[in-house]
Amino acid sequence: MSKLQRIVVIGPTASGKSALAAHLANRLGSIVISADARQCYRELNIGTAKPEPELLAMAPHRYIDILNPDEPENASAFRRRCDVWEQEHFRQSAAPVVYAGGSTLYLQSLLFDLDDVPSANAENLATLKERAEREGLGKLYEELAAIDPVYVARIDGMNRHRMFRALDVWMQTGRPFSSFHKQDGYDDPRARSLVVMPDIPRAELHARINQRVDLMIKAGLVEEVRDLLTRWDENLQSLQTVGYREVISHLKGDISYEQMKADIKTNTRRYAKRQLTWFRRWPFVQKLPATFHDQLQAVTACLETSH
Repeated sequence: MSKLQRIVVIGPTASGKSALAAHLANRLGSIVISADARQCYRELNIGTAKPEPELLAMAPHRYIDILNPDEPENASAFRRRCDVWEQEHFRQSAAPVVYAGGSTLYLQSLLFDLDDVPSANAENLATLKERAEREGLGKLYEELAAIDPVYVARIDGMNRHRMFRALDVWMQTGRPFSSFHKQDGYDDPRARSLVVMPDIPRAELHARINQRVDLMIKAGLVEEVRDLLTRWDENLQSLQTVGYREVISHLKGDISYEQMKADIKTNTRRYAKRQLTWFRRWPFVQKLPATFHDQLQAVTACLETSH
């Protein structure tokens, strides 16, 4: 049996991570843990591109549909959950756990240990919320960029929850939030980890993204968001996500239907570019061929050498 403890399939959105992970877990008799910061939320289905039922049936999946949309979550909590799931799995199996996801901060917490980060300070968060309402979120974004440009480069635009968290930590400690990572993402990851990434040509990736957006809208993304807004606040952390933000703007009458579609595609491509920029900083990532069959063969070969 492989000496590996985890196989981590990373990559930009629409690169085929979920399918590859499900097939690998099925072949190994293992489980899949999603490393996606939004698939953990119930009711957010189409916009988060959760794995199709046939993929979910191939292997047990973790970190999907475990939280309500208004429940807070962060990378540290994700790591703690993963540690528990790994321990439970290894009591029954020696097969490596398979991860799949593209959320850079969550992957960072999985692959590298963190210093102890202080818990959220309610008073600080209330102050930041009041300032955002009075001065605008852009002002806080500028402050965070000056305080912690490393962290700003990692987050998905003006993500309110992540901005507040980073500013809260700085207010408590005087340290940039990014400094709490013991490693800066350039060295080797945790022992017994194989990190792989499908290497999809840029033009093909963009075509996949555009197609995925079209399919999401056809599958009822607008209706999903409209339904969510009947029960949940539009400012929830979980809804500060590409796809949901643009549909909310459309439903509020700020942009047209066609502009909404164009914006989702543009912003998703930009998000994929940021993901790739971050992953390129990790020299330990093993790139996989573009085709699914060749990807399976390449990972299988890596497993054989790790025996």
